[in-house]
Amino acid sequence: MSAPSPIRLAVVLSHPVQYYSPWFRRLAAEPELRLRVFYLWDFGVTEQRDPGFGAVFKWDIDLLAGHDHEFVPNSAARPGTDHFWGLRNPALPRRLAAWRPDAVLMFGYAYASHLRAIIWARWRGIPLIFRGDSHFIGRPAGRTWRTLAQRWIYAQFSALTFVGQANRDYFTALGVPTRRLFFAPHAVDETFFDPANPGHRTQAVRLREQLGISASTRVVLFAGKFVPAKQPRELLEAFLEVNQPGTALVLAGDGVESPALRERARSAAPGQVHFLPFANQSEMPARYLLADVFALPSRGLYETWGLAVNEAMHLGVPCLVSDRVGCQRDLVTDNETGWVFRAEDAAQLRERLRAALAADLAPFRTRVSARIANYTYRQATAGLLDAVRHVIPRPVRST
Repeated sequence: MSAPSPIRLAVVLSHPVQYYSPWFRRLAAEPELRLRVFYLWDFGVTEQRDPGFGAVFKWDIDLLAGHDHEFVPNSAARPGTDHFWGLRNPALPRRLAAWRPDAVLMFGYAYASHLRAIIWARWRGIPLIFRGDSHFIGRPAGRTWRTLAQRWIYAQFSALTFVGQANRDYFTALGVPTRRLFFAPHAVDETFFDPANPGHRTQAVRLREQLGISASTRVVLFAGKFVPAKQPRELLEAFLEVNQPGTALVLAGDGVESPALRERARSAAPGQVHFLPFANQSEMPARYLLADVFALPSRGLYETWGLAVNEAMHLGVPCLVSDRVGCQRDLVTDNETGWVFRAEDAAQLRERLRAALAADLAPFRTRVSARIANYTYRQATAGLLDAVRHVIPRPVRST
């Protein structure tokens, strides 16, 4: 009996993303799948301005190699993912129809083209699979017009993959039955964030030397947008109040709070707080490795996961996070793989930061490596294949 032909899986994604492109390369190597990614915007592969960082950039890693893809023309007057009409691709149904998918994997739903694709697939009887990472942390589920609309949207999908516990709770709160939920964790390219890479180690040592930080100094790193929702100012104030000798804080990134942060650091802690500019993807491993602790103290409701935590943990770095960070329940257990504080509690942030600066980090690093080993592209692929098996019941074999 001959083997079944590969399942044709169309992926609809807003734009090339540094976290997904390596996963797509792995999925493209699965013999049971034939994958094509339909991108709706060219952000990340052409130079464009990121308003959060206040900088013009494009990623310095190849986001398009190793997987079949096409860019669907975007006719939006102002392309982007910050408004409903930012992804407006009238040709998307025609492009999908020409490729003849057996199933469609959708990343998101909140744009004009997503709704167009959902309606097209439902009309054609083509099963839909959803992937998202939303949660209700810090806000009630409620039965507002928005949640009623979300219930209707998710009912259109034959299967949904959830990235972690908070995301799973979100889907079940919106009425998705557990039989349609499949665990496919958020992951990053662990082969790139490899602590054994001597180049990363060398660059990290060089960074410390450039900043004037000794090898014995314990370093806390914040890397991201300097915006209020991520609380870099609150982290700086906590660090200044803890005032522990032999420690340093490195703030890496840019954004609207940059001038205030630099002025506060200059006046209160000269030589103890350091700044690094926004870095592209190839520079990030060294930045994590210069640190002893990585901090993501976000209070904003939009911190749906925090993939920087995955990156830091693959490099063996324990993390200090708020309870608003979507990955916290999965990855950061207080006093085990890091430290957790209530997002609006400045006193607890100081207390957990003090604990992180004083802790014996060796057992933390061991537990961090064990935890993050369960959040890789291998597990994400297995979960997605389970979802594909559910919507297309035919023999599918995971490698």
